[in-house]
Amino acid sequence: MDCFYAAVEVKYRPELKGKPLGIGGPPNTRSVLCTASYEARKYGVRSAMPSSQAVRLCPELILIPPHFDLYRAESRKVREIFQRFTNKIEPLSLDEAYLDVTDCEHFGGSATLIAQEIRRLIFTELQLTASAGVAPNKFLAKIASDWKKPNGQFVIRPQDVEGFVQTLPVEKIFGVGKVTAQKMHDLGLHTCGDIQKYTVFELHHWFGSRAQELHDFARGIDHREVVTEWERKSLTVEETFNRDLQTFEECRKTIRPLYDDFIKRLDRGDYKERIKGLVVKLKFYDFKQTTHEEVCHDVPTLEDFERLLERAWYRRAVPVRLVGLGVRMGSNKKKPSENSDTSQLRFAI
Repeated sequence: MDCFYAAVEVKYRPELKGKPLGIGGPPNTRSVLCTASYEARKYGVRSAMPSSQAVRLCPELILIPPHFDLYRAESRKVREIFQRFTNKIEPLSLDEAYLDVTDCEHFGGSATLIAQEIRRLIFTELQLTASAGVAPNKFLAKIASDWKKPNGQFVIRPQDVEGFVQTLPVEKIFGVGKVTAQKMHDLGLHTCGDIQKYTVFELHHWFGSRAQELHDFARGIDHREVVTEWERKSLTVEETFNRDLQTFEECRKTIRPLYDDFIKRLDRGDYKERIKGLVVKLKFYDFKQTTHEEVCHDVPTLEDFERLLERAWYRRAVPVRLVGLGVRMGSNKKKPSENSDTSQLRFAI
């Protein structure tokens, strides 16, 4: 989806159309932007930027607090459109998903035409725009989906993969951040074509366990399936405060509302039988953080979290900017039998 949160706000408030928007809290707080409209991006405003910095870059920026219930409702409508074409859907967030359309019979099975129709339906039914990438695997589909944003579509056919990745910058490789990219540049690796010159063994010398993955991605190879089911490994809630909490007692008073929110979320899912441990997280004024964990197989009480909080606090006893609490969870899946068929066709849009 294109600037999804901002686009949804414009849908319900048409008077905002064409204006620079930022979804986030006021500039005199520690709030960061969830997203920014394309009009705001022209000024250098972007997601994850502090609201105060965004306003300095774009004095005309209109800041809107996020309305996640509204975004979730619109996201469900988008997914309903997806489901008309395939049930092999892997959501990445409220505004992004992989679709495997290998078995879809619409439009003669053409992924390109299916993607065009999905985008048309999203626009006509929801008054929102989406961009799509069509490719033989998830890695390439993700890259393609960003190639012609906003409201565009890009196709990488199987026969075009080799030529496409040859000049692809290493920054486009899944999981390559600023640090890894700089290391690659220092080694003379600027494109996927450069990486292709080296064996897995040579790459392992530089990048360790990631060598095989980098070797494959640089050649446009990605065997990851479109995952339609995933299992939550933890459930946590946290809050960043507008001012640092100076004492343990101030921190302790934040636990009650966090705990109430945590219990509500716990009740909404089938999680209680899977609890394996509880955790408290503190982020200090200098952005350093600590966590304290404890084995637990029952629903933790407020007192349990207060006890862990106290232990975490006294590790440094300095001002705190964020408090979080939650649980770790075990698996509820049974191991597949030897005769079970786990094969899947790989094709994503």
